[in-house]
Amino acid sequence: MTFQRIVIALLVLIVAGLGAIGYVEWRMAVQVRTLKAFVEGYVFNEAVMACERAQSSTPFKWNGGKSTSVIGLNSVKLDKYNVSASYTLVADSVYCDYDPIKRKAEIGSSFLERE
Repeated sequence: MTFQRIVIALLVLIVAGLGAIGYVEWRMAVQVRTLKAFVEGYVFNEAVMACERAQSSTPFKWNGGKSTSVIGLNSVKLDKYNVSASYTLVADSVYCDYDPIKRKAEIGSSFLERE
């Protein structure tokens, strides 16, 4: 009888622990989405201006473009200590990667091939 009570108590604790972990993860995901949306909104105007000023054989026209979309903020961990960020925009099938740290735009570049 004591063994059954111990097993049931452990099962209840495990279920409660899994529920708590799920709740904390859900709250953290909401906060991360909110932070990402804030950063993307903050960087958007800079990215558009930098992409339109960038020198390229294919011009990037966000304002007046027929088909524009925001791919968003991306990041790649290059090594143990370095993370590279990019904000990517597409206007009329022309891709532009904007680096918010260096404040530099590259048109038609591949985010993963940048320095």
